Amino acid sequence: MTLFTLTITAQPTDIDELGHVNNSVWVRWIQDLATSHWQAAALPEHIAAYVWVVVRHEIDYRGNLSVGESVTGRTWVEDGPRGAKFDRYVSFERDGRTLVSAKTTWAIVDRATGRALRVPKDVAAPFLPSA
Repeated sequence: MTLFTLTITAQPTDIDELGHVNNSVWVRWIQDLATSHWQAAALPEHIAAYVWVVVRHEIDYRGNLSVGESVTGRTWVEDGPRGAKFDRYVSFERDGRTLVSAKTTWAIVDRATGRALRVPKDVAAPFLPSA
């Protein structure tokens, strides 16, 4: 698997009335992590030609993060695409403990047509586990 990591620090605007990161912020961070992975690993011509959209999020919340605290986000893809869709896994960890984990499903869209298409093999290749 190709693992991508990113450190994120909770800002005051990320905090809800309970004093920790709001669930909607975790969703935003999941999307930011996936997008950053795409930007870092994809070829420039693929970034120009395609965009990814979320089809599904499955999220487990196991812990909290307060303002000023940092978390390490990790994302990876375990299996090849199924048609237009790819499953991506995410974990946010702090001090060796997983605070949030997710499985997200994304679909690829051709920017020129606005339509979903089967994920091209060369687009998927940088994200797949080595054979």
